[in-house]
Amino acid sequence: MTATLEGSPAPAKGPKPILDGKRGPGVQFAVYFGVIAPLAALIAAVPFAWGWGLTWVDVALFVVFYAVSGLGITVSFHRHFTHGSFKAKPWLRVVMAIAGSMAVQGPLITWVADHRRHHAFSDREGDPHSPWLFGTSPLAIAKGFWHAHMGWLFERDKSNAERFAPDLLKDNALKKVDELFWLWTLLSLVLPGIIGGLVTWSLWGGVTAFFWAGLVRVCVLHHVTWSVNSICHMIGERPFAARDRSANFWPLAILSFGESWHNLHHADPTSARHGVKRGQIDISARLIWLFERFGWAYNVRWPTPTRLEKLSVAAK
Repeated sequence: MTATLEGSPAPAKGPKPILDGKRGPGVQFAVYFGVIAPLAALIAAVPFAWGWGLTWVDVALFVVFYAVSGLGITVSFHRHFTHGSFKAKPWLRVVMAIAGSMAVQGPLITWVADHRRHHAFSDREGDPHSPWLFGTSPLAIAKGFWHAHMGWLFERDKSNAERFAPDLLKDNALKKVDELFWLWTLLSLVLPGIIGGLVTWSLWGGVTAFFWAGLVRVCVLHHVTWSVNSICHMIGERPFAARDRSANFWPLAILSFGESWHNLHHADPTSARHGVKRGQIDISARLIWLFERFGWAYNVRWPTPTRLEKLSVAAK
């Protein structure tokens, strides 16, 4: 064994630590605010909308901003940056990173580090949001659902980006997008109000657009994404062999842009398409296909019949 100058043994080399300390008070406050404020808006939505608080302009802006930010998570943060399902031109990578940041689910590098950690330890000790960490009794399952859905967000442990996202830390453009997360969050909430006010030419039109296409939209998207972490690891069909309890849950397919075909994703994480069976709508895969047709995306990892047959439970 080699020794240091002081005569002590050299430290053994191995993987970097899973965690990188704790979140500071400021970041922790931002997490609480980012989760609770949109949720409070959703709770207020019904009385607010009762006959006077919702217009077609609000609905249109909700749909547009939901699609941009939601696909920013599914196509960008998840399939591209986390799993490398396809390569993209540098300008598209920046645009996608900004779109994903507008979902207000955390900065790019933090999101990717957490999700890669999830796959490294899926449904085992070390997984940041498995619903199966507390046992299988009714009480444990209820506790696990809460933890997987949103409880884990309030824990202060930080996934080690040096271990789980070193490639992103080396990209200066993406690091800048990550550092400006506060700006993308502000724009995500304020832009709907500005557009709504200009379209209706009224202050009230701006207020209702901010409420519906800003706060409520963020909350709905939060819970759809979190449902993939919770529901899609608890119930549903499992036609493909995976090392965990990931499952397909069809009711969320459209709202999640294809992410709820979660079983295939865990069986083959780098696949650009998650909904691979007949009738499985996967809007995210269709967008990647469009990027490929325009020449903006390349080396797309589309699933092949041979690969799917190999992963199929029925073939085992």
